[in-house]
Formats: sequence, structure tokens, C-alpha cells
Amino acid sequence: MKRCGPVAAVFLLAGALAAYAQDIVIERQLKAAPGRDVRAGVFTDIRPDCTSGPLPAIRLATPPAHGKVNVKRGTLKATNIKQCLAIEAPALVAFYHASADYSGADDFELEISLPNGQKRRERVHVTVTKSSGAGEGI
Repeated sequence: MKRCGPVAAVFLLAGALAAYAQDIVIERQLKAAPGRDVRAGVFTDIRPDCTSGPLPAIRLATPPAHGKVNVKRGTLKATNIKQCLAIEAPALVAFYHASADYSGADDFELEISLPNGQKRRERVHVTVTKSSGAGEGI
């Protein structure tokens, strides 16, 4: 099992995926505020020749107990990713939204299925806290 630190975005690069086994689980940490969206991941396929490949399928394998996860389509605009100096590629972006009245820990798991049949899971551990500048409504 590979453990990753507090990363807000994950890029699926074609060259790096060949080494992944069918049952890999990546664990990540995420901080969120109640009632607000936070980006949980960016999923795309950038080929070695800097063209975009087909997008993966994303399934919510384990839903969060105190929030929801949504996936939206977008365009990734990036520079200096491997040998690609500048690229625009289609992407899927996962967002976590904590319940407005919740504070504490939450977890969810995404299953990412690639067009070549490989699958991996991303287990996300979320810490939901009110921001210090938000006030208590007094």
C-alpha cells in the first residue's frame, strides 16, 4: 500500500500507470470546512507525446458519512509536467462537500478504472474543521 501526504490533486499519467497493480490503494489526507467544496482529486491522462488520452471512469466505492462527493468535467491547464512544457487536457475533478453543521473526521473511497482495465482505489481521510476566522454567529 502506498501512502501519500496532503495532496489536493492526483494526475494519472500514462507512463506511471503501467507499474500499478490491480489492487493498489492510495491513502490521502484532506482538510475541509463545513458546507464548502474542496477539491479531492484531478484525474486525467497525459500521454508521453503530450496528447490527452481517454479519461478514467470514477466510482464512489465508499461514500462519506458526513458529506458528499461530486465529479465535474474540466480542463487541466498545466506547464512543465514531465516533458510537456504546456498542455491543456480534459480532466475529471472530484470535490468533497462536508455537511454544513459537521465538524470532525470523515472518510470516502474512490475507485478509478482506466481504459486499459487497470483499477486503483483512493482512500481519502478528511478532517472537517471550522476556519478560525469564520466566527460563531454571535
